This record gives sequence, C-alpha cells and structure tokens, in this order.
Amino acid sequence: MKTVLITGASSGIGQQTAKYFSENGWHVIATMTCFDHGKDTVGLPNVSSYIMDVSSSESIASAAAKIMANHKTIDVVINNAGIGYRSFVELSEDEKIQAIVDVNWLGVVKVCRAFIPVFRQQQFGQFINISSIAGLVNLPLGSFYHSTKKAVESFSECMSYELMAFNISVSTVQFGNAPTAFQSHVVKSETGSIPSYERMMEKITGILHKKTKKNTNLTPQITKTLFDIANNPRPHFTRYTIGFDANAMHFMRSKLGYKLFNRIIRKSVLG
Repeated sequence: MKTVLITGASSGIGQQTAKYFSENGWHVIATMTCFDHGKDTVGLPNVSSYIMDVSSSESIASAAAKIMANHKTIDVVINNAGIGYRSFVELSEDEKIQAIVDVNWLGVVKVCRAFIPVFRQQQFGQFINISSIAGLVNLPLGSFYHSTKKAVESFSECMSYELMAFNISVSTVQFGNAPTAFQSHVVKSETGSIPSYERMMEKITGILHKKTKKNTNLTPQITKTLFDIANNPRPHFTRYTIGFDANAMHFMRSKLGYKLFNRIIRKSVLG
C-alpha cells in the first residue's frame, strides 16, 4: 500500500483528497492544525492523523519525527495547506501579510525541506505542490495571495533540478475556485471608506462567489487528477492546470499577452 502525506487535510480540498486516496487503496497521513476541526478526515479508513502547523518549523520537525517513526516510507507529499488574504496594498496589515507568506509559501518550503532527506534516502518520492491559477495570472486584490502562489511555482521548479538525481519528482497544480469553504474563510481588508475600493471589493467578492458556486464538478476533478499524478510521477518538473476557469485564464494570458489580458480584466472589474 502506497502512502501519501497531505497538509491542510482537515477540510476543503485537503479533506476531499484524503478521502479519495483512502478509498482508492492508499494509506493517508493527514496533517492539520486541529483534530477537532478535522473530524471528517480523522475518522476516514486508512488514515493516520498528525498535528502539523506548516507555519512553524518546530511543529513540522515534531510531526515529521513522529510520522517517520510510524511509517517506513512515504511515496508522495501533497503540500495543500493554504489561506487567503484579499486586500488593498494601502490597507494591508503586516500580521496578515506575514501569515499568508508563512502558510502559503514558507509552509511549502519547510515541509519540502523536512521530507527531502526521507525521499533521498529512499531514492524515490514525489512532491505535489498546490498552487493556484493565481500562480499563473494576476488579478485584482490578489497582491498577496498571488505573490505567494507565484513563489510556490518558482520555488518548485527550481527545487526540481536539485532532486532529479535522487529520483524525486516535483509538480505544481493550479485550479480556480472550488466549491469549498475556502472563499468564506478568506480574510478581507477594510476598504477605508474609499468609494473606489468599496466598489472593487464588492465586485471581486461577488465574482469569486459566483465562480465558486458554478464550479460544482471541480472538486472531483481535482482529487482525481491529484490521484493520477501521484500514481504516475514524471521525472521532470510539470505544471498541471485543472478546470475550465483555470485553463481559460491560462490560455488567455499566454496567448493575448499581458497588455490585452490586463485590459480585459480592467473592463470586467472596473467597467
């Protein structure tokens, strides 16, 4: 039985991915910050759950030691943990910027760093780092979320060169707004009673919620694709884009160029 470690597995895509893998013959190491919030995951068959806060080096080290004491090998690590922050640069807060950097980017870095030695000693392994369409295109009010996801893309590609000699594969996965509770948990900045900011926040929030509600089939696409990637590791760095929205945005950005793409986004958001 192969083993996959999934961060941020208490809810959302992480929980659904854990469920899909566990139902399809894999053992799942599910990590989360709180067992109470992850009851639906902890109770799944073929799942071992551990407390791991990806923003804490100490928590990662402690969890990694416990995990390796209980599991001989790990085949795949899926870096899924992530948070959102929708903010105007002017009104952004240091604490919230640090939080999203610590989870979305440095969390990926630190988890990879902790398990590279495991994969290297095994002479095999796979990192699947969850990015976002935000890692490939730039959209309004995404200054901080998009920056962290672009950092994951660059980090993953660079790291892949280092690990090829050890039969360790690296890939990233991008998708749009899946119908989970993620959007409802996104931290939003105040608008400062600035009319243009208020209009933009309202427009962007409305667009994202509509997209989330429409993407009813996206979550199963994501979990199945992650399962397929885990079962078919590629020797070279690979990006996977899932869903109509993500593929359409990626196509538009790559084919139209940034000026025309920027104009279309401005028109759709600002009118």
